[in-house]
Parts: sequence; C-alpha cells; structure tokens
Amino acid sequence: MSTHPADIAIFKRRESEARSYCRGFDTVFTHASGSEMTAHDGTRYIDFLAGCSSLNYGHNDPDLKAALIDHIQSDGVAHGLDMHTDAKASFIATFEQLILAPRAMPHKLMFTGPTGANAVEAAMKIARKATGRSNIIAFTNGFHGVTQGALAATGNSYHRGGAGMTLNGVTRMPYDGYFAGCTDTADFLEAMLNDRSSGIDAPAAIILETVQGEGGLNVASPSWLKRVASLAEQAGALLIIDDVQAGCGRTGTFFSFESMGISPDIVTLAKSISGFGLPMGLVLVKPQHDVMGPAEHNGTFRGNTHAFVTARAALEKFWADPQFQKDIARRADLVEDGLQQIAAMIPGACLKGRGMMRGVDVKSGALAGDICARAFQNGLIIETSGAEDEVIKILAPLTTPDDTLRAGLKILISATKATLNTKKIAAE
Repeated sequence: MSTHPADIAIFKRRESEARSYCRGFDTVFTHASGSEMTAHDGTRYIDFLAGCSSLNYGHNDPDLKAALIDHIQSDGVAHGLDMHTDAKASFIATFEQLILAPRAMPHKLMFTGPTGANAVEAAMKIARKATGRSNIIAFTNGFHGVTQGALAATGNSYHRGGAGMTLNGVTRMPYDGYFAGCTDTADFLEAMLNDRSSGIDAPAAIILETVQGEGGLNVASPSWLKRVASLAEQAGALLIIDDVQAGCGRTGTFFSFESMGISPDIVTLAKSISGFGLPMGLVLVKPQHDVMGPAEHNGTFRGNTHAFVTARAALEKFWADPQFQKDIARRADLVEDGLQQIAAMIPGACLKGRGMMRGVDVKSGALAGDICARAFQNGLIIETSGAEDEVIKILAPLTTPDDTLRAGLKILISATKATLNTKKIAAE
C-alpha cells in the first residue's frame, strides 16, 4: 500500500504526538538524490538538514548504493548480531587504514545499538566501569541523546522533562564561552575539581561536544579543550568526545577534535558513520579502557551489516582522497559568506559553528522559525537550534554542488529579507 497525497491524514491519525520534523515540513516526500528531496507533487527542495547530519554524503550516493545492492543481490549477510562477517572485517580494516592509523589512534571499535544515544550510553558505562566511579561531568547546552543515561548528560530542559523521573549521575559545568566577558570556564572547572569541599564527586568521565549541534552551534576553542583534557587526566577521569553530529567531516576533518591537541579516551560516532543514512552506532575506546565483558553492553542490532557495506564504500570514496577535505573547506567558505549577509540584516546577529556545521544566531526563536518556515515554502529544508531555537542551522551535505549551495543560500537570504519586511510592515 502506497501513501498518496490524500492519505497524509494517516500521519496525524495514527502517528504519535512525539513526531517532530514533519510538523515543520508538512508534505509527503517520495524521492531524494544528492542534496535534494522531492515531494509527492513534484516539488523539489534543496536539503540543508541532511537527516540532521546523518547524510553527510547526500541522499542515495550512487557508489554507496551500488555497493549495498551488490551485497544484497549476492545474498550477503543481512543480520549477524556481532558475529564475524566479511562486511564487518572490510569496514574495520578500511577504518583502520584510512582513519585511525593516519591519526595515530590506537582505539578499539565497539559496535553498539544503532543510535548515537546508545553509543553515548555505552561510553558512559565504560568510563564508570573503568574508573570505579559514577559521576560524569557534562556541560551546559550539551545534547547527548534522550535515553535515560544520555539524557542525564543533556542540558535541554524540554527533553529532560520527558524523562518522567529524576536524572542522576551527572554534574553540570559551564561550556566554553557560557559566561559573558573574559571568564574562562576552564578556571571554574579546575577550581571545582581541586576543591575538596566543592561537593563534586570524583568524576568517571568528562563528556562534551566540540561543537554543540543542538545547543546552538557553540564552539569550544582549542585552548579550552586542551585544558579540559588536562583536567580530566589530572582528576583520573576519561575524556569522552561526542562526535555523533560533529564527526564524519562535518566540521572539516573526519573527527571534530583533529588539530586540537587532545587525544580522547573515548569517541562516540553514529549518524553519518554509515554514509548512507543506515543506523549504526560506534564507540572508539583506547585499549586500556576496553573493560566491558562479552555482551555486557548488549543489543540485537549492534553492528548493522548493511551499514558496514556503505560505511566502507564511503570511506574509500571520500576519505582516501585529500581533495575531499579541500572541497569541504571551500563549501564552508560559501556558507559563511551567505550567513554573513543574513547577519548583516539583523541587529546583534552573529555567526556560529565551524566548517559545514554553521548557522546564524538571530537572537529570537520566533524570528528564526519564521525565516525557516518561509524558506521551506520557497524550496529549502532547514532547521533551527539553540536553547530558544534562535539559531538558523545549516547542515547541508558535504557533497553539495557549489551551485546548489548558492541556490539554497539565496533562498535563505530572500526568506530573511521577506520575513523582516513583513515584521517591519506589521509594526508600522
């Protein structure tokens, strides 16, 4: 049974009220290719959301699709729990060759349930078991998932309110730049860790995003990250970098922390690690902290065989060639130029993020929402982020052709102008 335009009511009638993205993009999509999605009525939309950074290489990349089809047509293993398969071996070998070895990372791979939240849950459990401690330090505006453990580390009050119970085991600290002025929040963290009367239990881990995706594209500076990493080591805590949204090239390099002078004990990946939008969660852990026993962090879908196939193909196609990172940097410059034009229209607006994880803080959730809604009416899929949804966030596929990127930015700039003019007229 296919869903026809007239059947769109089925979603409101039968789908849970928990649905979210569809409320802002109220149409039925039927096709997607590259950086575009097509609705049932033939309307084409430029995609600046990319599955919330789950499609860094775009929709239905032909080479990744061909690899998956070949695997399926040859009766390759469809589901193998965590058994040895040729698909898994090929992915691990390619990941080692193209990602880990060039970066001198000794980490082992732990395949978790197929979501970023599950990877975070596993990372926190590893840290607690490895250290024998329970407390984890997380930061303001951080977002790590909505399962109970990950949600305890998440700052957003709306999502935390959905837990239905007290969230324990996490101490909140201010992220880099949280206080206005010149206050270095690493000083605050250091003072609290070193004061035996601060009330903070010795931490098992410090978890953070180098760029806070859902928190408003706040960026941690290299100097702050180095200090936090040093403080974690001094405190006997593991450093967990949550690269679920910021990883896989989104900030310009495969990992968001490259060239930052830090060596995380644990790294979480999901979203674009499969390269094709297929569910896959992955934890990288230094060998000395690989303490979980067989099936101690379990899950029927730990390790998605089809995702192994497309993930390997993505690594070979994009990360074997240094030109790919140069292309990301060039496109990031195009995005920045477009966002600067928007910021110039709005008093107090400022650019946020880095690489192809960029946005503009327009200082108003209502304004950001109106701009994004108008942009969608004109053929652009884009969302907001931040504590009050005040940041217009661009997560276009890293492979978006320059002309398509410019076209999407043109729609966004026009939507901003039209929205501001409408508000100006309404105020007169």
